[in-house]
Amino acid sequence: MRELLLELEKAVQQQRPVCYTCLVETRGSTPQKPGAAMLIYSDGSQAGTLGGGCVEAEVKHRALRLIDAESPEIMTFQLDNDYGWDDGLICGGRMKVLVDPVRSEQDLPYYRSMLQLLETDQGCTEAIIIPPESAAAESQPDRFLIDAESNIIAFRGSQQPPAHLFDGLKPIKNRPRPYVSQGIAYLTFHQTCQLVIVGCGHIGQKVAELASDVDFDIIAVDDREEYCNADRFPTAKQLIVGTFDTALTRLSVTPDTFIIIVTRGHNHDEEALGHLAVTDARYIGMIGSKRKVKLIFEDLLRLGTPREALAKVHAPLGFDIGSQTVPEIAMSIVAELIAYRNLDALPEGYQRPSLMDNIKTPHPAG
Repeated sequence: MRELLLELEKAVQQQRPVCYTCLVETRGSTPQKPGAAMLIYSDGSQAGTLGGGCVEAEVKHRALRLIDAESPEIMTFQLDNDYGWDDGLICGGRMKVLVDPVRSEQDLPYYRSMLQLLETDQGCTEAIIIPPESAAAESQPDRFLIDAESNIIAFRGSQQPPAHLFDGLKPIKNRPRPYVSQGIAYLTFHQTCQLVIVGCGHIGQKVAELASDVDFDIIAVDDREEYCNADRFPTAKQLIVGTFDTALTRLSVTPDTFIIIVTRGHNHDEEALGHLAVTDARYIGMIGSKRKVKLIFEDLLRLGTPREALAKVHAPLGFDIGSQTVPEIAMSIVAELIAYRNLDALPEGYQRPSLMDNIKTPHPAG
């Protein structure tokens, strides 16, 4: 989205007529989900996509007729035999698409506010008022940009929000997916979660590669510079080299932090988990067999690590998909990270009890 907004500003500065289009509501099977956006230029070219196929072509066709208009519009498409996709399939759902002609600098403040929030990674919600289908043709889809503290920081259309605007607003910190409530589409833009990878061997390296592709910010930690370096972790936002007991004290862990422990040995895993289990991290996972995990849990219990802290650790790490190779293991780990980031609750088939349930609390060491 950030790249699209930069392209939008560039088009306006070049006095190039453009329409901003965005999918605001879907029902049934559709090729894209709410939040997908596309720019349409007066010459018929585009940036971004709404999923391809005939409906995208129809959006483009209608948008070109609005490109010199003063008001935005929401268009409805029923996906039947008239709208096949690039793969020839018929989705059978319904889409509502916002089409907003952006003609001059006066139209840009709203989009600049959105861009600023996205570039500073603050998270925000765009609330789009969907006029009822029975409304007069001149009814406009007013839009309000709401920050993480539930403040309206920009609007496009009416300055006065509807009285029920905040009734359906979900906290952005809970990472809700786009949704519609009481005739208002809420499109959510989440903060990027950081993923701390403790251990920079082959698995850590492959996890970093895959997790970067799905929008995690990578922090790599290891005690060996020959493994923890920019050549092996080119997408890492931070590289921390040092003994684990000192390196891990330099971490800033928040409730949006994900941590995986994939070091080269049992002792290093235990040392790392001893430091990290008591943090506020949203997710902590550790690789290893069930036997190894139980031994580490028992050791840390004896050393005084709280039982409830260890109970929240996901170990063995990753979904059980029969992984054998390094890429397969990395995929299973990243799949679990995505699920805990994006879903309110795991599907029942992926839920599993903690190994702590079968471990008795020993007497503390001393």
